[in-house]
Amino acid sequence: MVQIGIGIIGSGMIVLANHLPGFAMCPQAKVVALCDSNSAVLEKASQQSGITKTYADYHKLIEDPAVNAVVVATPNYLHAPIVLAATAAGKHVFCEKPLAMNLAETKSILNAARAAKVRHMTAFTYRFVPAMHYMVHQVKAGAIGQPYHFRAQRFQDWGSRNLGWRQIKSLAGTGELGDMLSHRIDFGHALAGPIAKLVGNTRRFIDDRGGKPSDLDDWVGVLADYKSGATGVLESSKLATGRGEGGRSRDFCEINGTEGTMIYHLGTPNEVQIGKAGGSGLSTIAVPEEFLKWPGSPRDPHVGDPVQTFRYDQDFEFVDAILNERDCVPSFVDGVRAQAVMDAIVTSAEERKWVDVPEIA
Repeated sequence: MVQIGIGIIGSGMIVLANHLPGFAMCPQAKVVALCDSNSAVLEKASQQSGITKTYADYHKLIEDPAVNAVVVATPNYLHAPIVLAATAAGKHVFCEKPLAMNLAETKSILNAARAAKVRHMTAFTYRFVPAMHYMVHQVKAGAIGQPYHFRAQRFQDWGSRNLGWRQIKSLAGTGELGDMLSHRIDFGHALAGPIAKLVGNTRRFIDDRGGKPSDLDDWVGVLADYKSGATGVLESSKLATGRGEGGRSRDFCEINGTEGTMIYHLGTPNEVQIGKAGGSGLSTIAVPEEFLKWPGSPRDPHVGDPVQTFRYDQDFEFVDAILNERDCVPSFVDGVRAQAVMDAIVTSAEERKWVDVPEIA
């Protein structure tokens, strides 16, 4: 049996919660090495996972002949240099979002991955929620007709606690925009297609988080026109007081069309709400069995907390795409498309005007 050696660069919470259990369920993949510049974080990940081959320098991990593919889970400013080093070495790459700090960087790593003919994937994790997976399928099949409106909300209560590198512009690029709204931008692309133009705004309400300065946005809002003719309204906040955080806080997505409506809530990942033209209101239906996990995934969708376990399917998708020499879903192309929108939002907020979103081939 072919087995793909996985090296993970950045060994913090996301890796422990998502990627290690995700790869563990894939018999044709094995995490062979971990890397982190923080020795305490690296030691914790090594102890919890039992993976003893560790590196402080990502170049050394990439050079390891046992590593065939790389997961990049570092602060955002390191994404582009690591991905460029990995693709130059012929390694497949799965990168957390946002792919890089700006559109120019994301285009550069997409071009590098294409030139190296390696598999490339963007960690738009919530695409793998069964309800979202089913909604995308239904919308593409014409279940709601021609889309009229797309809207998405991500509301959490993170208060004024320290967010580490995520509150520093030079390390993260953007705040709530790149952290959480990027996923909802990707939802819109999957459900309504590309955005033609938008007007956006961002706000920072807290300048000091946990005794350290913050120079990034806590809130972002966007009004969008899609090329399909649909309208879009997207909003995300770290300061929705009382909403809590994580999978049980407000993560809502709705699309309305000529023939119907579909609604997703992350807190009920195996259900969708549906309304039909001429009907008397919304009804809740269970996601069909075949959509409770990603096609081919070995995961049992009836085991574990469904708000968490869907995340493991993204690691299966990466491995399966490598084995079958096909494009990953979502790929770096999706990451670049989202970054084009994010850059347009930043420009709109700074210049206080509508901005055209460049088309990504």
